[in-house]
Amino acid sequence: METTDLPPFSLLLPVYAGDSAAHLDRAFRSSVHQQKLPPSEVVLVQDGPVGADLVSKIAELIKISTVPVRLVPIPQNVGLARALTIGLAECENDVVARMDADDISLPERFAVQIPLIAQGHELVGSGMYEFTEDEAGIETLGATRNPPTESGDIARTARFHDPFNHPTVVYTKTAVVRAGGYGPPALMEDYFLFARMIADGARTCNSAQWLVMYRVSSGAYKRRGGLTLLGSELTLQRELRRIGFTSRSQWLRNVVIRGGYRLIPQSVRRAIYGRFMLRGHRS
Repeated sequence: METTDLPPFSLLLPVYAGDSAAHLDRAFRSSVHQQKLPPSEVVLVQDGPVGADLVSKIAELIKISTVPVRLVPIPQNVGLARALTIGLAECENDVVARMDADDISLPERFAVQIPLIAQGHELVGSGMYEFTEDEAGIETLGATRNPPTESGDIARTARFHDPFNHPTVVYTKTAVVRAGGYGPPALMEDYFLFARMIADGARTCNSAQWLVMYRVSSGAYKRRGGLTLLGSELTLQRELRRIGFTSRSQWLRNVVIRGGYRLIPQSVRRAIYGRFMLRGHRS
């Protein structure tokens, strides 16, 4: 498919005070300057006040950008879901690519994903690498996340866990809005949105290629557990059951397995994540 036949798309990139200026620089450049198929605009959402280093870096990136950048400042930190909702409304194009401020897009990412959107898909993700970076900036690749690729497998997987790697997705604003957009439960907003999009009949697929490098911090496994996340998990499962997305037996399985996963020791959680969660689940 010729580049001229592909739809223009917006890059939606939120940033908040906890982000690193150096990481934002790499995320931006990898998703704009280094892409074989760059976005036609960037919507950079500043979620609340940020430090001087981020203010300076944002100004620099806007100045050197090869595509228009729309900075959307939010006076107070409202959280990722609300920031994405606000940013999505500012995107000029119906096709929107997500990017986080601490990850890295590989050069072929949009050249692979946008043609899939042009073929009629409304939600497209991909595989991704996990990586760590030491103080010297040396990267170490870790596990890979390999999502289901076909719509049927995606729908089946979604009954147990998120079939999309959120930092990799490209979607149409029309399909997101039609499904109700981002919303609670906190920390599970992306999964619940994708489940509702699937239930609404959105055409979905994942590229089997690893198109994003996902930064894993030292506290990543700790954040996947705890009482706060357990509360969000139980709320999510209740909502999935309420809208008829899961059966009663699937709800019970999810509460026991996914809920239990939030409460086990961190070392055990890490082992289970590496051996089971990264491989996906098809039941």
